[in-house]
Amino acid sequence: MLVPTEKKKSMAAASPQGRWAAAYVAVGCALGAALLLLCWDSPVVAGRVLRAVPLQRARALAGEEKPKRGHEKAPAAASPQCNVCPDRRFDCAPEKILTKEQCEARGCCFVPPGSRPSLGQPFCFLPSNYPSYEMKNLTSTERGYSATLSRTFPTFMPKDILLLQLEVRFETRSRLRFTVRDPAKTRYEVPIETPPEKGSAAQKLYDVHFSDNPFGLIIQRRSNGLVLLNTTIAPLFFADQFLQMSTSLPSQYIFGLGEHLTSLMLNINWSKVTLWNRDASPRPGGNLYGSHPFYLVMEKDGSSHGVFLLNSNAMDVLLQPTPAVSWRTIGGILDFYVFLGPEPKSVVRQFQDVIGYPFMPPYWGLGFHLCRFGYTSSNMTRLVVQRMREAKMPLDVQWNDLDYMDGRRDFSYSLKNFGDLPDMVKDFHQKGMKYIIIVDPGISSSSPPGTYTPYDDGLKRGVFIMNATGQPLIGKVWPGPTVFPDFTNPEAFNWWRDLVRNFHAKVPFDGLWIDMNEPSNMVCGSMDGCPDNELENPPYVPGVVGGSLMSATICASSKQHLSSHYNLHNLYGLTEAIATHNALVDVLGRRPFVISRSTFSSHGHYAGHWTGDILSTWEHLYYSIPAVLLFNLYGVPLVGADICGFSGNTEEELCVRWTQLGAFYPFMRNHNDENGKPQEPFVFSPEAQKAIRKALNLRYTLLPYLYTLFHKAHTAGETVARPLFLEFPSDPNTWTVDRQLMWGEALLVTPVLEKGKTDVTGYFPPGTWYDTAAGTAIHSKGQWIILSAPLDSINVHVRAGYILPLQFPGYTTEESRKNGMYLVVALTEDGEASGDLFWDDGESLNTFMKEDYTQILFLASTNVVLSKLIHVNSQVDGLTLQLVKVFGVPNPPWKVLVNGVSSSDFSYHLDTKVLSVENLSLSMGRQFVITWTYS
Repeated sequence: MLVPTEKKKSMAAASPQGRWAAAYVAVGCALGAALLLLCWDSPVVAGRVLRAVPLQRARALAGEEKPKRGHEKAPAAASPQCNVCPDRRFDCAPEKILTKEQCEARGCCFVPPGSRPSLGQPFCFLPSNYPSYEMKNLTSTERGYSATLSRTFPTFMPKDILLLQLEVRFETRSRLRFTVRDPAKTRYEVPIETPPEKGSAAQKLYDVHFSDNPFGLIIQRRSNGLVLLNTTIAPLFFADQFLQMSTSLPSQYIFGLGEHLTSLMLNINWSKVTLWNRDASPRPGGNLYGSHPFYLVMEKDGSSHGVFLLNSNAMDVLLQPTPAVSWRTIGGILDFYVFLGPEPKSVVRQFQDVIGYPFMPPYWGLGFHLCRFGYTSSNMTRLVVQRMREAKMPLDVQWNDLDYMDGRRDFSYSLKNFGDLPDMVKDFHQKGMKYIIIVDPGISSSSPPGTYTPYDDGLKRGVFIMNATGQPLIGKVWPGPTVFPDFTNPEAFNWWRDLVRNFHAKVPFDGLWIDMNEPSNMVCGSMDGCPDNELENPPYVPGVVGGSLMSATICASSKQHLSSHYNLHNLYGLTEAIATHNALVDVLGRRPFVISRSTFSSHGHYAGHWTGDILSTWEHLYYSIPAVLLFNLYGVPLVGADICGFSGNTEEELCVRWTQLGAFYPFMRNHNDENGKPQEPFVFSPEAQKAIRKALNLRYTLLPYLYTLFHKAHTAGETVARPLFLEFPSDPNTWTVDRQLMWGEALLVTPVLEKGKTDVTGYFPPGTWYDTAAGTAIHSKGQWIILSAPLDSINVHVRAGYILPLQFPGYTTEESRKNGMYLVVALTEDGEASGDLFWDDGESLNTFMKEDYTQILFLASTNVVLSKLIHVNSQVDGLTLQLVKVFGVPNPPWKVLVNGVSSSDFSYHLDTKVLSVENLSLSMGRQFVITWTYS
């Protein structure tokens, strides 16, 4: 997990991923598709083989009859070998458009576009003999290998680094790491707390091979020989401000590389993903609020692997139909992790082994949240809460946007419009509710000296980002001129904690919403502009919206404690999240609740995320599903989109359908802009209100199951909301499904995403699935099924073999947690099922580590449902089991016994085959047994 500066550890043991040397097979491609097949998997794996494999296998791996030493060192003026398949061409003009003459002057190949050019396919591309690095001095280390990489001829990028150090480290049997760095100069590296290596690297799932000249690195899955990464397909670039490594992909099924408005699966048809955190309304192709340089690939046999580039500089990731991926970043080092899975669940867990498991949210944080930019007074905020209760709508957390502030300045509130804010929050607490406020990182710098403590104290303590002249950089955000805290400075952590503590003493809020933390800036760079230097104008600028690194943010050359903002920009939201998480722990003494807009890998260890300023459209309703699923893959399970949309005017049907889907966002909040129509649940027609109330009650009913999923994410690196392929990797039909989602292993959710529809088509993997409302069964062979979906309903199915712990809903989680519980038991054809419940007080820190929790296992087999107490504490005192529903009971029971005592309170429905055992009063803290017999 990433840590503040004072906890930074050495990265010397990191292992580099070498750039894919230009070792193309010289195959003519003019004959079309048949010869393209020849180009598909014939990489040259020349020279040294790392692992002692038989010569015959080494030759087979190389696709050659005899091993080669690779290309000889090509002289700068060597004739370029340009017979490269179109889909295997790598760009020789990444930074600008070149003429034929300019392209060939670089020693590259130029092929003008044909009558139907493929969008994104380079016209100026690298020849197969483009000069590259040569590997020398390969040496065994304690857990891997090291080598030097040297280049004789420079590339077309300025300030090439001609001598590099390669480190390959076998960290575990399923994880390896490789780094490429400059041995002569310390370059910026992302600060990370490297976790202990879990277990031995013996019996590795991977083999690693090298090419000496040109340098290349090949990683194979040992079980079947599948090449997962092959860097010999294009040369390695390592200049001061331009690093590029390309690698093959074993299939086109690739997921990740967020944050973007995207479908679940990435498009490999010459697409580019840009990572440079930016305040922007989500739109296709634009860089957004977060950067997660991680991808997961599904392999053709259902196995999977993942790749993570630990680099926080601005970057492009290019995908092409080879299939191949090119990582192109403008600073730092190349620091790659490869995760071998082989199950996709294992890949996600192995990734989180590196970045940290998610934090455990408080139970109330999983309830329904309500906010709007435009609640302009405490009276209006109170009225919203009152109307929600009058409409009998569950509501756990009321929020205020900027409206509560005095002059939109952090850690202040308007005495005119929110003069009773402290009393309002206390009133909410008496109702069993919580309260959250927004805080932006931009600190107002225009108040008279001595009148605004956050600025005055921050200036005194030296916590603000500096400009090139050593003065605090002045930008512009909501309050006007602002400065920006430097959260890589340890003193900024103390300053921020003091501000949180002092304001909490006035307004007893329960969590913080940190926004605008890309960081967002309403002027380019600063009020005084930015210097004209290499950091502001690098030789290559990734495809950022606005075309400049300073667009909508601060100067890249501004100075932070750890490094320049050029290196740290993508970490800004993360470092603020860490500071805010730690401050709330210190101030509240209980579990923190932080929601942030800007993110980077490891963010989920500290905070949750919402997907920003989305539109109130059916299209963005759909896009919210892949967004939620992808952030779970990134280790940020507490995620959701603004229900009903943020910008624009929603409509009643859209808001109903969005609330139904939003009931299955791990983080559930309705929030919209001040210029849009109201969209609180109580503003709609009675019919719509009924449907929304039903969705909210369903959410609250499922909270014990959802909370248990978060416990598993927190302790075992699991996901909460997950794509179908995570559960069914051997079923290729699931790999592209992104209009449905699962909660854990057991629940399949099929929402309506189109206007005017009262039915919906969903994919059901092989097995039995029960409708959670009626208990009716679908026996699927792996097929698409049309489901009825009236406006007041969302289709939710429980998978046979699972038991769901549920609870009768209340208006708040505080109420709900006191209500009776019930079980839904979904039997397989063999009459079996299992499930579990994690339960604690819902807000204390480290309850699992302190063993201050209850964990119960539920089992069903051969006409028996029982509980087993794994661990019990007093938190379950008074908690009772009142109902058990068993789906898939084949025949009418003749007798039901509860703990050996005959019960007459049961019913059985012949049409649905559902057995209900009612009017129970079984203590959850004691084991129980329910049995039934047939006549």
